[in-house]
Amino acid sequence: MVDLQLEVVAIGGYEEVGRNMTAVNVDGEIIIFDMGLKLDRVLIHEDTDISKMHSLNLIEMGVIPDDTVMKNIEGEVKAIVVSHGHLDHIGAITKLAHRYNAPIIGTPYTIELIKREILSEKKFDVRNPLVTLNAKESIDLTPNLTLEFINITHSIPDSVLPVLHTPYGAIVYGNDFKFDNFPVVGERPDYRAIKKLGKQGVLCMISESTRVDFEGKTPSEKVASDLLKNDLLGADNQSNAVIVTTFSSHIARIKSATEIAEKMGRIPLLIGRSMVKYCGIAEDIGIVKFPENTRMTGDPSAVDRIFRQIMKEGKENYLLIVTGHQGEDGAVLSRMVTDKTPFKFEKYDQVVFSADVIPNPMNAAQRYMLEARLKRLGVRIFKGAHVSGHASKEDHRDMIRWVNPEHIIPSHGDFNLTTAYAKLTEEEGYRLGEDVHLLRNGQSLKFERII
Repeated sequence: MVDLQLEVVAIGGYEEVGRNMTAVNVDGEIIIFDMGLKLDRVLIHEDTDISKMHSLNLIEMGVIPDDTVMKNIEGEVKAIVVSHGHLDHIGAITKLAHRYNAPIIGTPYTIELIKREILSEKKFDVRNPLVTLNAKESIDLTPNLTLEFINITHSIPDSVLPVLHTPYGAIVYGNDFKFDNFPVVGERPDYRAIKKLGKQGVLCMISESTRVDFEGKTPSEKVASDLLKNDLLGADNQSNAVIVTTFSSHIARIKSATEIAEKMGRIPLLIGRSMVKYCGIAEDIGIVKFPENTRMTGDPSAVDRIFRQIMKEGKENYLLIVTGHQGEDGAVLSRMVTDKTPFKFEKYDQVVFSADVIPNPMNAAQRYMLEARLKRLGVRIFKGAHVSGHASKEDHRDMIRWVNPEHIIPSHGDFNLTTAYAKLTEEEGYRLGEDVHLLRNGQSLKFERII
């Protein structure tokens, strides 16, 4: 008879959307999941450089998780596991990972993105070993702990559902996911592996709650691709500039836009530092293949040169895919509309926003200002060619039923979202405080069992 103890420590992402970080302590062996940023705390976006900022300042500002709680946790960190490459999951690695003598484990695309972050870091020396693990593979972290990566879909390639197999049963870390049966890039979710977990026994599932208050299922990325085709191929734009703006990390969306450019007889241009980073890595490691005539440029002087070329040769020959869908100051689209580049908008030019406004007041204000400036110039604005990368209510219901966890911890949301998730679990027979647990950042939940 051995008395084991397992503890889930909520470090970040349990009171907000972003700065995700969770630790699981199994009898003194600690596995950390994710180390992310909360971007809107410093009004930053995918192009922002925080490499010179100190971790203590970023913690105080609420930008990165406050991992000082780890000082009170007895044990040794054995691994840092990353679910996917979005900054709200990997953006704090350069500020925090050096504190732990442990490897960083992620899928190939995610690890390449982390390498870029580490290379650009100017404040801390991050020397943690980087370990690549593919979806459908497992690795023994210690004699008692095994990590499994299950293929899942999200709005960035190479996303996985990490599963920690322990003597207690499995811990499933579900930040972030959707069930996309018609993905534009990558494979469908591994439903067989997910259902197998439920049959083997899952002690606890930590699940995002970002979109749990949306009814139904989240549509496939193929729907967004078709909407984009409708906006681009169905509009009178033959003699006008056509610009698409979306998340630089949304490789599937960008792939769709470049392929539509071919059908339009236009050369696709990816413009912006983060466009070059995310798309360049994806193409280099074989995740995506863009049309042969696709060009990428990110350096500001190179961007200005390409804009001068476009204005000289004719805007109707190109389809521009640019950063700045939130109206972020300094992003390419904002610079274009405020005459900070050689590009000049004209009446009836077309701008397609293939991304929703991230719901906070500052983003809403920035996006409103950007659209107002475009409208003053007579630019045609198209919105709606977007689907979320997050699961909706009925996707979550399916996940709960398939995984059938003994306990559930909602995460990746504010209190309204995590309580909405708790309400859904009660519909499935769970009870708040018994087997559904709402945690705040810095709190922990202990499981004790004699085996």
